[in-house]
Amino acid sequence: MRNLIAGLAMVSLVAGPLAALAQDTKFGQLGQELPTPNTYRSASGAPGHQYWQQRADYNIKVELDDTNQSITGSETINYTNNSPDVLTYLWVQLDQNIFEPNSMSNLTRTAELNEKVPLRAVEYMTREEFDGGFKISKVTDRNGKPLKYTINNTMMRVDLPSPLKPNQNFAFNIDWKHNINNQKTLGGRSGYEYFPGDDNYLYEMAQWFPRMAVYDDVNGWQHKQFLGSGEFALPFGDYKVSITVPADHVVAGTGELQNASQVLSSTHQKRWAQAAKSDKPVVIVTQEEATQAEKNKAKNKKTWVFAADNVRDFAWASSRKFIWDAMNVKVGGKNVLAMSYYPKEGNPLWGQYSTEAVAHTLETYSKRTIDYPYPVAISVHGPVGGMEYPMISFNGYRPEPDGTYSDRTKYGLISVIIHEVGHNFFPMIVNSDERQWTWMDEGLNTFMQYLSEQEWERSYPSRRGEPRDIVEYMKSAKNTQVPIMTNSESVLQFGPNAYGKPATALNVLRETVMGRELFDYAFKEYAKRWAFKHPMPADFFRTMEDASGVDLDWFWRGWFYTTDHTDIALTDVKWYTIDSQDPAFVNAQLREQQNQAPQTLSQQRNLKDIKKTRVDDRPELKDFYNSYDPLATTAADEQAYRQFMSKLSPEQKETLNSGMNFYEVSFANEGGLVMPLIVRMNFEDGTEEVVNIPAEIWRYNNDEITKVFITKKPVVSFELDPYQETADTDLSDNQFPRRAAPSRFEIFQQKNNGQNPMQKERATSNRTTPAGNGQ
Repeated sequence: MRNLIAGLAMVSLVAGPLAALAQDTKFGQLGQELPTPNTYRSASGAPGHQYWQQRADYNIKVELDDTNQSITGSETINYTNNSPDVLTYLWVQLDQNIFEPNSMSNLTRTAELNEKVPLRAVEYMTREEFDGGFKISKVTDRNGKPLKYTINNTMMRVDLPSPLKPNQNFAFNIDWKHNINNQKTLGGRSGYEYFPGDDNYLYEMAQWFPRMAVYDDVNGWQHKQFLGSGEFALPFGDYKVSITVPADHVVAGTGELQNASQVLSSTHQKRWAQAAKSDKPVVIVTQEEATQAEKNKAKNKKTWVFAADNVRDFAWASSRKFIWDAMNVKVGGKNVLAMSYYPKEGNPLWGQYSTEAVAHTLETYSKRTIDYPYPVAISVHGPVGGMEYPMISFNGYRPEPDGTYSDRTKYGLISVIIHEVGHNFFPMIVNSDERQWTWMDEGLNTFMQYLSEQEWERSYPSRRGEPRDIVEYMKSAKNTQVPIMTNSESVLQFGPNAYGKPATALNVLRETVMGRELFDYAFKEYAKRWAFKHPMPADFFRTMEDASGVDLDWFWRGWFYTTDHTDIALTDVKWYTIDSQDPAFVNAQLREQQNQAPQTLSQQRNLKDIKKTRVDDRPELKDFYNSYDPLATTAADEQAYRQFMSKLSPEQKETLNSGMNFYEVSFANEGGLVMPLIVRMNFEDGTEEVVNIPAEIWRYNNDEITKVFITKKPVVSFELDPYQETADTDLSDNQFPRRAAPSRFEIFQQKNNGQNPMQKERATSNRTTPAGNGQ
């Protein structure tokens, strides 16, 4: 629609403040949703001046039984009470109890049966019960005197002989053992994989020892039961761990190896020293050496000793199948040893990419958070698809038996290593409570993973991070969604909710809401403030606002506390120009519009069918109006125009004759999530302009707004969110005039033969050597 505006005054049609009083605004500050600041956690999001946290130091001895797939261990825990509270008991986590037949996890697992059920599912349901829980044989004080303890599913309360006062410590011992689960059949975050081809086992050990629970200023004891989804909350401490295994096993573990001369040959020690100085991976244990070790099982044993300072956990892996390579990475002027351990089944993929991916992660994450503080970082290949621990991670993806692999496998491997090694920063260093808030480690880490992937290779096929990749989840049924701020064990769609949505939210914050400079500074400040501490959601929210000067309460509320989604429609556009009030020009313009107006069907037929009208036959019926031309310019019109112009200043005359275009554009918030408006105007001359309007435009009316755009050049079309940066779930109403969204269908003749592209290329060219330079 093109209208003429009489005069020069323009009035914005955005709803005024009174409209906000009548509705529930989405721009209220987060008040009761966040805890009240105190001396432990400040209003700025930084640790308070009286912030405290507990400490737990461990001395552990464990032996692996490679014949019966079990471990036996003993540990001494030295617990320090840095809180202002007096403690009468301690809580210890027994996460391995999830594998007890009558565990809460097993008893509450739900399933449905259909007319057709996969055989593997039936085998899983009817399998022999596996008794994998902790067998606690003894709990004593430092002098060996028995302590009373009570086991409640995956938690154990140890009653103290006397109250533990502030700034005191208490040492106690636990003896235990447990069977190791077959990870391939029972799942879990640790376990073994059996290789029937060479009759060997590969072990990835995590949650393998009784661990202290967190006691903090927010929850007291964090002893929520482990049901499988919510991961772990753990205090920091120093570890010394002695691991006894068959003598031909190679062991990877959290921390630094303390007795290399006792467990490594002189050849392996030399290669290890070479790797510590190399900027490219150096093979320490070769594939040939590992293959030879697979054939002869040692009867004697070796004990590998590791030490790790200021970590929250300890994990390890052991097998005679391990190939081992390593390289040096410079981080903040410090040398870090990046290492990989993998069986021959992982090559050539693992030898080519694993350690390089570890190094890349350390470099890219350190740049955006804090310098990686630990001496080593490890990637291990075995049965666990992806799991993280301090300095060590377990990662899946392996090539086909013929050595080929798909691009999905290649990039899947790189991505999972970036993700799991990246967890060293969140939550192994910035130590959030995973049992309560999965998004604080998985979401933040997935966002960082996306940034790191994009620095690995241009056009890297990242699965999560881009707003358009979360659209299907955001528009899914409300009864299958819960807010991000939901306890880990109650999340319905775990991947999208805990990984994808928070990662996307941070990307939107960085690219669209805050801008990269403000976001990067605030995010780095959060990492610095909370490194080696226990942050909560409010600490993150408040720090991001405090360090950037951007009010983000509306953003946290919409993205994290609701299941609203982005669906903003561009509903209407009206085109106005300034009425110059020159009667000759205005009347000529109106006449042109009249002439160009389409004729109705009746008008078209009447011209043919009605040869003469009554007035044509009887001229006496005509009067003034039969010859009157309302668009003819009269002397009175010209006189009035001259008088009008004589009263205008030169600046007003310039504005009047500027030829500016005024567009009244209306928007509707149909998804409920308020977001910035990114509007692209495509001009008549083929150029374009993009306008970024802050989300605060919705503050007076959360549902409908109108904005006036003023341009020198005529606009032929408006487009909302042209670069898909807000996760808008319906793009069909983002253009005006409307245009059909392109789609396509595929014509196929037969199914794919199941070969990956590398196999097809090999078959075509008769090549026998797969791509890659793995060992």
